Amino acid sequence: MKYQSRKKAVLVLADGTIFHGKAVGREGSAFGEVCFNTGMTGYQEIFTDPSYYGQLMVATNAHIGNYGTNKEEVESDSIKIAGLIVKNFSFDYSRDLADSSLQDFLEKNNLLAISDVDTRALVSYIRDNGAMNAVISTEVDNIDSLKEQLAKVPDMNGLELASKVSTKEPYFVGDPNATYKISALDIGIKKNILRNLAQRDAYIKVFPYDTNFSELSEWGPDGYFLSNGPGDPEPLSAAINTAKEILDKDLPLFGICLGHQVIALANGISTYKMHNGHRGINHPVKNLITSKGEITSQNHGFAINREETEAHPDVEITHVHLNDNTVAGIKMKNKNCFSVQYHPEASPGPNDSTYLFDQFIENIKKAKITA
Repeated sequence: MKYQSRKKAVLVLADGTIFHGKAVGREGSAFGEVCFNTGMTGYQEIFTDPSYYGQLMVATNAHIGNYGTNKEEVESDSIKIAGLIVKNFSFDYSRDLADSSLQDFLEKNNLLAISDVDTRALVSYIRDNGAMNAVISTEVDNIDSLKEQLAKVPDMNGLELASKVSTKEPYFVGDPNATYKISALDIGIKKNILRNLAQRDAYIKVFPYDTNFSELSEWGPDGYFLSNGPGDPEPLSAAINTAKEILDKDLPLFGICLGHQVIALANGISTYKMHNGHRGINHPVKNLITSKGEITSQNHGFAINREETEAHPDVEITHVHLNDNTVAGIKMKNKNCFSVQYHPEASPGPNDSTYLFDQFIENIKKAKITA
């Protein structure tokens, strides 16, 4: 069998640290920022989440691929990670709902993966030294060349990636006869977010990442949504300006992850690149309004400045991450706007955070009544 005679592969970090393993999928090299996700399940959703565009994903669970893949369990139309790093890769799978193996899924999407890596040691290293650029490659005899190529890869800090994953043309999701109409700015949107909105009697029009406010508002939406997505939020000047215009007119606005950061920037609150980010389905968040805890799915490498948020007269912190006290949610005191730094649609709790979609619809409903 082909997985019994696999090629050697190597992972080289930007600081020169090297980990060895074996290739899965195609041969060659893949570059990106190395980061890790602590989720025990959901690897297919992770691989297709646009928020992970350009990243080499380390799976901390010891076995990846054991439940195969299903064509319905995707968050976009293709794999978005740049490469995959695992400990044990399962070529065989056992699940009734699966329609193919993870190996076939990777090969179909032309993704390079490396297995047999000491992922415990690698994750520990990233925790201590921070997320950094890296390369995985089957060119194990060309380490010096790989290092030279790696040195030319742009850093994630300051990198605009929304344009790489956003839709090129507007499209619709949901029932055209639904009660509510929502304009969604796609800066890396996940399919399940759109499903959650559509399930709440909403018809959504999804727009490209650089769409201005006049285009978003032209079809008469009742509310506006800013999606999740990859990269640094600061270069997204068009999205930030669009958010400012929505806020100026006090229209219902909801943001998730990158959208949350864009809303903060629209309010003059800065963002920063985190040491190694939050990526997993077990992140504890406290809702400061209700005092309830939530188990959340998170996947972000940037966060908003807490001191600036606390000092802002018109912004209130609504949620905090209990591991490091970073801001996990905000709302505006004087506008119909709120946002969170996690993924309520992923339902790891499973339903701890789905109320946020209900809250958005309720905000739209109230705005329509008072209009």
